Amino acid sequence: MDLRHRPRYHFTSLANFMNDPTGLIQWKGRYHLFYQHNPHGAVSINKHKGHAVSDDLVHWVHLPIALAPTPGSYDSAHTATGCVVDNDGTPTFVYTGFASLDPLIESQCIATSTDDLLTWRKHPANPVIPGPPPGLEVTGFRDPCVWREDGTWYMALGSGIRGLGGAVLLYRSPDLVTWEYLQPVIVGDPVETGTVWECPNFFPLDGRHVLIVSHLPARECFYFTGTYADYRFIPEAKGVLDWGHCFYAPQTFRDDLGRRIMFGWLQEARSREAQEAAGWSGIMSLPQVLYLDERGALLTAPALEVEALRRRHRRLADLAVAAEPRTLPEVRGEFLEIAAAIDPGGAERVALHVRRSPDGEEETLVVYDRVRARLGIDRRRSSLSGAVVRDAREAPLALPEGEPLELRLFLDGSALELFAGRGTYLASRIYPEREDSLGIALSAEGAGARATLDVWEMESIWKRYV
Repeated sequence: MDLRHRPRYHFTSLANFMNDPTGLIQWKGRYHLFYQHNPHGAVSINKHKGHAVSDDLVHWVHLPIALAPTPGSYDSAHTATGCVVDNDGTPTFVYTGFASLDPLIESQCIATSTDDLLTWRKHPANPVIPGPPPGLEVTGFRDPCVWREDGTWYMALGSGIRGLGGAVLLYRSPDLVTWEYLQPVIVGDPVETGTVWECPNFFPLDGRHVLIVSHLPARECFYFTGTYADYRFIPEAKGVLDWGHCFYAPQTFRDDLGRRIMFGWLQEARSREAQEAAGWSGIMSLPQVLYLDERGALLTAPALEVEALRRRHRRLADLAVAAEPRTLPEVRGEFLEIAAAIDPGGAERVALHVRRSPDGEEETLVVYDRVRARLGIDRRRSSLSGAVVRDAREAPLALPEGEPLELRLFLDGSALELFAGRGTYLASRIYPEREDSLGIALSAEGAGARATLDVWEMESIWKRYV
């Protein structure tokens, strides 16, 4: 296995392919992460349910595979995305089974555990929802999100209605086995939000309801916040979850502290051939805590537990930033957290250069354009490889008068996660080829920019579970 670009403090499977979180729960004080996993190769087929457990949300121990496809059955192609719920003391998986990928045959299934989530038994009544509602022509039928309300179980199911747009279908059940279809809880605009909504997350937060959906064909995540009554969700605010076009298929859960925590899959940005050659594919984001602002916008921030991974620290205060990139020899590396406060002054654009080679041949830029009020990740020179994506992505971000640009940037091999301001988030993947592409620098277009950086080397968590 090729360990170049492999993260050290983001969760990933030991080898081969992984993607969506497909069951997040805190059970008897311990955090459980289930995820889609192909244990036989670094390609997106033959999905099993991988399993890991953590006492602190950042250090994970790998456990045996929880569920595998049953040949010739309702889940013979994939045991796909779903969730885990506590059914009066019985952990219960609710998941989508794929009997076939061509044609696409999807159904909803359940499995239960009697040994604290270690092993699982598929229910003899499977599939508990064998197919879409009669008479409804859907473009997808997968990824159940299940919750209990007033003694009744409800399921929000990712879907789309042909000719109308992406949709979330609503079901209810007294026992997780017998399900009744109610109606679409919401239907979207196909031009704006795609034709299929995958991996719905529907939950109350800070006095409103939130719906997070991953949509096709764009493979992007967005959210709505609003009101929910009479089996209808009425959006009042909406937004993009990740402006970097990398974070996908997230799942959330409520932990014992009352926090709404989210993990998502950070998609690869290199060719399938490169993934297979490396022997691994896909990583999980860092854990994020969700909250709403006064306008109903959904904001994210790294969970406090991430700070436990900080090790050697360097602070570089009140640095003058000029047009020529200013290399910072005191800090360099590929496994870092960088907290930056940047005052643009009179500069039109300021940039933080990371994974920079000494001559600048390779580098990734975090760029703030003060005039256009845009924050972006520019990876057009991030790698010399022809097998990777090299582009630039932007998010709208206006700085209040007199306030600096506040950034938290996490570098971990090929992973890059950027949190800015009050909840702006961009995720990306980068694959520098040069071994000396480790530098950090600052630059500005215009006068008066200054910056203060706190940089931590981050602990490798591999030693904990390999």
